[in-house]
Amino acid sequence: MAWVYLLIASVVEIMMAIALKYAHGWTRLVPSVIGIAAAAASVLFLTLAMRNLPAGTAYAIWTGTGTVGVAILGIFLFQDALSPLRLLCITLIISGTIGLRVLDA
Repeated sequence: MAWVYLLIASVVEIMMAIALKYAHGWTRLVPSVIGIAAAAASVLFLTLAMRNLPAGTAYAIWTGTGTVGVAILGIFLFQDALSPLRLLCITLIISGTIGLRVLDA
């Protein structure tokens, strides 16, 4: 169940970052509230996951998954730059995340 909590925490973390982008520096109420609520929910699920997972592994996977998710959504939603070097960096983050999961098994 810890891995499910971590997955939920990661997805909600991505939602938080996207909501805050739409909040435009706290000038839009609804996305700001969604961002704050998502941040709290993400930390809650991360905490639940850390009951049974090593803290370093859980935190690294949470941040790595969030980073990759936001980077990919940023490309599609906000026309963030897409370059071979950027894709390489995303691939390295994914590789490290998978490596931590495999080593923790």
